Amino acid sequence: MSIYHVKKGDSIYVLSGKWKGEEGKIISVLKSKDRVVLELPNLSPKKQEEIGRKTVKKSQANPNGGLIERTISVHISNVALNTKTKKEKEK
Repeated sequence: MSIYHVKKGDSIYVLSGKWKGEEGKIISVLKSKDRVVLELPNLSPKKQEEIGRKTVKKSQANPNGGLIERTISVHISNVALNTKTKKEKEK
C-alpha cells in the first residue's frame, strides 16, 4: 500500500504534463493506477473543449441521457499541494 502526499479534497497545482500550471481540487485518488482525478474550474474555453463531453445512455441516474462533462486524471507525481490555500486554512 502506497502513502501519497495528497488526498481527496486537497487543493493542488499541476507541475507537469498537458495541464501544467493549472490549479484545481482532487475529486478522487486511483490507488491502483497511482493517479488522481481532478476538478479544474478555471480552464479556458479552448482547454475545456480539449477535454470534451461524453454521451451517456439513459439510466436511473440519468433518465434522459445526454452529455456530461469529462474529468481529468493526472499521475500523482505531477501534482503538488497548493501552498496558498494551505496557509489560508491555518489562519
